[in-house]
Amino acid sequence: MGKTLTEIAQMLKDADKKVQLIYAFNGVGKTRLSREFKELVAPKIDGEAEEENPIKVLYYNAFTEDLFYWDNDLDEDKNRKLIIHPNNFTDWIFKDQGQEPNIITHFQHYTNDKLTPSFNQEYTKKDDNNKDVVVKAYSEITFSLERGDDNKVNNIKISKGEESCLIWCVFYSLLEQIVETLNIPEEDQRDTSQFNELRYVFIDDPVSSLDENHLIELAVNIAELIKSSQSEVEYIITTHNPLFYNVLWNEFNNTDKRYGYKPKYSRKYRLEKNNDGTYDLQEQTKDSPFSYHLLLLSELEKAIESGDIKKYHYNFLRQILEKTSTFLGIVEWKELLTLLPNDSEGASDAYYNRIINLCSHGKHSGEETSLITENDKKVLGFLVREIKNTYHFKKEQTNKEEQNGTV
Repeated sequence: MGKTLTEIAQMLKDADKKVQLIYAFNGVGKTRLSREFKELVAPKIDGEAEEENPIKVLYYNAFTEDLFYWDNDLDEDKNRKLIIHPNNFTDWIFKDQGQEPNIITHFQHYTNDKLTPSFNQEYTKKDDNNKDVVVKAYSEITFSLERGDDNKVNNIKISKGEESCLIWCVFYSLLEQIVETLNIPEEDQRDTSQFNELRYVFIDDPVSSLDENHLIELAVNIAELIKSSQSEVEYIITTHNPLFYNVLWNEFNNTDKRYGYKPKYSRKYRLEKNNDGTYDLQEQTKDSPFSYHLLLLSELEKAIESGDIKKYHYNFLRQILEKTSTFLGIVEWKELLTLLPNDSEGASDAYYNRIINLCSHGKHSGEETSLITENDKKVLGFLVREIKNTYHFKKEQTNKEEQNGTV
């Protein structure tokens, strides 16, 4: 029987594991789960400022990014800045811990070593009423492209992926300092007491815009940091990225004698949303991660059966084709389409290739706003059926693995 997200949050809280890893597709409810968990552990009391309460849970999710917003200087279009909403975390990281150089180093490592963020010092400016206003230090970030000569490009606006990466680097630097601080057993020897009651860290979908090499490195670094944590803090990580999940699965499934870490300290799951709006949290107990292409195929079949088809389902189909072509040693996935028959309207592989490219280059499911036409839905159903038949996917095997939670 399915559960509510509140009930699943309670399951995670009751599990008493050092780290819990959850895989789910975009749009299933990972971010809502993180909010339910935060409300369960540290409910907000009306009339009390959040800063007045001890920090019991620290979480990174889409709303963390809302602490940062752009001032695009629409009047003059030359002084673009990323603004940081005032908060105790960034004050502690920048002012007390002096982590600015480390954040810049992390950011340049994952993006571009010439792309340089600069954090402001305190200054005074005039507001719209010509009154002096003090701008706090470390509340604004500008970006420049350093070329090593006089051709430096100032005040550039970075991409959304680069922005997410910077925000993650700030959070990761905060997390590094928290782990180091809490690893000191004597509370009176720590340089801050604000994390003494921290019990949970919830990380929801960290940077997924990285290339595969950097994404693997990021996963290894997160696992290393969590293993090194000697306090009672427990960690929950959710992701929609199969590679990131697989790397973390294997990292947490290995003993690390340096920190006294054992695989039994972790638990791995897959979160699924049922048609009735409830959820299932299925434990992944195999000694290797799931077969991602079979999971995608299962999701496609569910969407086709229900008629609830979106553009991103074509992205799923493209990923299946890419994995199949790699396995068969075929350079281009579109070559797989040449063996498919024409549909009832006479459409050929050229049309299939075009519609897959158009739809799969759309947004991910979490950002999807536009629906696709009824004809596109029919084509998707036709392609899934014919690809399964042509390349001998076994429907019985897919269903069996899905029931066992091992796909």
